[in-house]
Amino acid sequence: MNRPASDVQAFEAHATDADLDDLRTRLTAARLPEAETVYRAVSDPHRWEQGVPLADLIDVVNYWRTEYDWRSFEERLDHIGQFRTTIDGLGIHFLHRRSPRTDATPVILTHGWPGSIAEFTDIMDELADPKDADRPAFHVVAPSLPGFGYSDKPTTTGWGVGKIAAAWVELMARLGYSKFVAHGGDWGGVITTVLGGRFPEQVLGIHTTLAQPPPGLTMGGLTVAERGWAEETRDFWYHRSAYAKQQATRPQTIGYSLVDSPVGLLAWVLDKFAEWTDTEDSPFETISRDRILDNVTLYWLTRTGASSARIYYESHGGVNALDPELRVDVPSAISIYPRDIEKCPRPWAQERYRQIVRWRSPEAGGHFPSLEVPEYFVKDLQQGLAAVLAANR
Repeated sequence: MNRPASDVQAFEAHATDADLDDLRTRLTAARLPEAETVYRAVSDPHRWEQGVPLADLIDVVNYWRTEYDWRSFEERLDHIGQFRTTIDGLGIHFLHRRSPRTDATPVILTHGWPGSIAEFTDIMDELADPKDADRPAFHVVAPSLPGFGYSDKPTTTGWGVGKIAAAWVELMARLGYSKFVAHGGDWGGVITTVLGGRFPEQVLGIHTTLAQPPPGLTMGGLTVAERGWAEETRDFWYHRSAYAKQQATRPQTIGYSLVDSPVGLLAWVLDKFAEWTDTEDSPFETISRDRILDNVTLYWLTRTGASSARIYYESHGGVNALDPELRVDVPSAISIYPRDIEKCPRPWAQERYRQIVRWRSPEAGGHFPSLEVPEYFVKDLQQGLAAVLAANR
């Protein structure tokens, strides 16, 4: 699988004016349903019971059509540095920000769904060249998952979490990083777990916001708080995961709507940002409209609504899923944010992650901490990876 570094090519993102005009035209011509039948006043937590409220959607659509500036996001991507390379026949897009510090450690950051590399664009400079010289520095690599963003869309099955993890090892090798640390949340957390478990010769350690316990564990011995975490996670998968079942079983069907309708795509993604963030009502309490629209517009312009959904088809059950027997022996730092959708009790986490060197339960934040609480998240990531590196000495 190894290829020379010359196979890595510089890349620039540039949507055509025609594509941006088409987006605005579609937004203007959108056909919207009537308002939800559970209408509540702003700040009532039940406002979102049937999904994205009509008034909120109209507000974001109007902003997207008249004020949002995609070009500024393209400029941020180009400032960081964009590249592509082909691994196992698939073009992989990634951001790469090298640190000016000689003591920097390579790190790979992996996003999930409905996120993207947009989750990391505002934190990569601080990771590479921290303002506080006492904090560790990193050569930062942030790839777009297969079927996401500017990475190619797989044309055959097989690109589950295991194959993606192996591709990340190859990617880091092509960049000259024979050893590195890794971070991820959501699907990125699963992939990071696979990296730590299957590639201990290359992966010095991991940091994740999504610890994955092995199956079959019981509530016995858990504290009241830990039981609460386990019950909340179980409730999520029983009652609030219809989106995952749809994408795991019929990604092509939902994909037609996501690729054809920008309003449909926005609603599908915004619903998750609303439900999974640490807010009382709207995700815009902690994340700006611009940051969410950077993410949604990336999905729209690259037409990846269907291809990104297929990671659920590839990785939920079957041969491409997370191995229930996998154990992670490399040093691991784990942070569980209070409003995340899956919260793993530490006794359960210890059954898979055998060397937890740092465990944190932040006071605020949800599923998208790099966007919700970026300053805390960066500091936590730096300290977590510092603990991982110290354990290697």
